[in-house]
Amino acid sequence: MHHRNPLSELPIVTPPPQADDIFTDATEAVAEIRRRYDAAVEFLRGHFARVMAGEAPKGRFRAFYPRVGVTTASFAKVDSRLSFGHVTEPGVYETTITRPDLFEGYLTQQLGLLIQNHGMPVRVGTSDTAIPLHFAMAEGAHVEGSIEDTLHRPLRDLFDVPDLNTTDDHIVNGKPSPGADGARPLAPFTAQRIDYSLARLAHYTATSPSWFQNHVLFTNYQFYMDEFVEFAREALADPDSGYEALIEPGNLVTTRKGRSGMLASRQPQMPTYHLVRPNHAGISMVNIGIGPSNAKTITDHVSVLRPHVWVMIGHCAGLRNSQSLGDYVLAHAYMREDHVLDDDLPIWVPIPALAEVQVALQNAVAEVTGLTGFELKRIMRTGTVATIDNRNWELRDQSGPVARLSQARAIALDMESATIAANGFRFRVPYGTLLCVSDKPLHGELKLPGMATDFYKRQVAQHLRIGIRAMESLREMPLEKLHSRKLRSFDETAFL
Repeated sequence: MHHRNPLSELPIVTPPPQADDIFTDATEAVAEIRRRYDAAVEFLRGHFARVMAGEAPKGRFRAFYPRVGVTTASFAKVDSRLSFGHVTEPGVYETTITRPDLFEGYLTQQLGLLIQNHGMPVRVGTSDTAIPLHFAMAEGAHVEGSIEDTLHRPLRDLFDVPDLNTTDDHIVNGKPSPGADGARPLAPFTAQRIDYSLARLAHYTATSPSWFQNHVLFTNYQFYMDEFVEFAREALADPDSGYEALIEPGNLVTTRKGRSGMLASRQPQMPTYHLVRPNHAGISMVNIGIGPSNAKTITDHVSVLRPHVWVMIGHCAGLRNSQSLGDYVLAHAYMREDHVLDDDLPIWVPIPALAEVQVALQNAVAEVTGLTGFELKRIMRTGTVATIDNRNWELRDQSGPVARLSQARAIALDMESATIAANGFRFRVPYGTLLCVSDKPLHGELKLPGMATDFYKRQVAQHLRIGIRAMESLREMPLEKLHSRKLRSFDETAFL
């Protein structure tokens, strides 16, 4: 189809228009979404390949994301225990969709709940949001040489490129704006926002986003990653473990039958490993490095995959004299001095502890250490974790920071936990924190080289096993119970 483009004097070439389709079956609706999406990206890939091969462009090429929506005129009350799967009031609700191959299970579940809870069909159509060429390319695609040297004109003259003016978090930040037709958002993220994060995840982790599992562990030390790989190999050696594969950076796949692919030639910024179970029920582990900026960056992107839970396990500074190196800290509150989320989630917003995750973590500590009841208090404290953005805070005048830490009843300090928890709250992803005391700077207890080596050998393995056990426990919990209503605001999207 051709339209005039006054900016470049080239006609805009698009796929033929299609009428909307109505579905009362979620599986059929997702199949149609996938058909439309595949046709759109193949249209862009095909024209790009021909232009790069030297064919004179016939115009500016544009294809559009699929759109799915529901219309209800009823205030019908659904099960009040559910935190998702329904809209709050009559109206038109829509969202753009990308990568239905990756989100097939999620989309089928969410659309199925809508159809079931409201007794209304869903409508599948084509949106007016263009798919940027960058996001239409196949995962891992590589273009040799300079595109502009081949095209003899800027790429954006012929294809749409990502538009950061419309790629933001206005929905999850509680500031949704109706579309031109008055439609309200059906999902927490738009298609282009999801595509942006999928590209970033592949870059930062050196693994395909498709390998991410629904239970995500974050850490700030590579020692934990080494232990995770060792655990994964043990699990794969056990045919009754339920785990099927280990994915390493570079998308190196290890199964019981052998290996395929290649390990990344260079260590990525945030090395990530995936211990895979069917239906993404396994565990992904990410070494985010140090600092709240990294913590925000990775959770900004993992969130679009709609994981069931994420938990921070890493090292912290113990702030109480009664603590010992190797003790555990289960965060039940956060003192936020990381500042990276101040514009998205004001500091006055409380970040509640989630009972389901807290219980899973505490039970896992008891199970792995063999301690219960009052004896468990010997090695674990529950309290406030402070997260700061200055790694060398000890070198400043300590009177101010120490006074604030004492007033906040803080028992531990790190640089990532509050950021991960706050972004979990912001993105409606259940979260938790279990840290291990690795030094006590206020009391002059800093690790000596030999102590550090012994500490890591002894403690990291146990800490990781606790994190894995907690995730395995949460995996058995029904999704509607794990996704707490306390993470949902007044006017929520129907999609989880």
